[in-house]
Formats: sequence, C-alpha cells, structure tokens
Amino acid sequence: MFALANKLAHDGELSAEEYQQWRAMNDWYNQAYPNPSSCDPTIYDPAHNPGAVAWFKDSAEHLIRRVEPYLRLLAAHEVPCEKLVSSDPGPILYEDEFQIVVAAELSQPTMPNPPRPQGAAGNKLSASDLSRPAVR
Repeated sequence: MFALANKLAHDGELSAEEYQQWRAMNDWYNQAYPNPSSCDPTIYDPAHNPGAVAWFKDSAEHLIRRVEPYLRLLAAHEVPCEKLVSSDPGPILYEDEFQIVVAAELSQPTMPNPPRPQGAAGNKLSASDLSRPAVR
C-alpha cells in the first residue's frame, strides 16, 4: 500500500490536495514506527532482497487503523491493491515491535508496478481483520 501510494506521488499523479494528504500520512507513519531501512539500508534493495515486503503485526492496531486514506487514494487512481493476512508470510529479514519485513517467496510472483486496469479499486480493512497474525 505504501509503495503504491508513494509511486503515485513520485510519478506526479496526485493533485495538490492529494499530495498534501499523502505527505501528511507518510509523515505520521514515519514518526509512528521504525523505518527498517534505517537499521539495514539494503533491506529493500532489489539486488540484495528482491521483492522484500513489510507486513504489520496484528498487534500494531493503531497503525492498521490509519490505512483507510491510503486505500481511498489508491482507489481514486484505480490502483488495485488487496489485503493479505498470513500466519507465515515468509522468511523474516527484519523485525521490530510493529512489523516484519520478509523475503519474497519464489512461488509467489511480486509485481512492484502492477498494471492499473479500469475500474479496479483497493480493498478495505475491517476491524474484524485485526485479530489475524500479520497484515500487508
């Protein structure tokens, strides 16, 4: 979700109002939890960890509850996204109190820049989903 929204912003596809909202959301998240890249600058480097993906732990409810504006932004730009929940998301490369970063599973292809079909919309998180082990 973060990577998809960041791509929209970096590609200049957001209106001024959307950009301001995206920047405020990212600033909040940057203050709310650690950046794995600060501990390991290669964590998301495609040469070292191709397809590495961050997952929120289910205990990070305060972080998960605030994703709705990102999902609305993605839906407004017809960027598909889906919520994934797993008790075993893959080999852990990094872990802190709120999140894990896992290596991409070879059996599960990754799409860093997925196609944006007409009419696609982001799926929404519900409060009942917060009892699951990990959310991406």
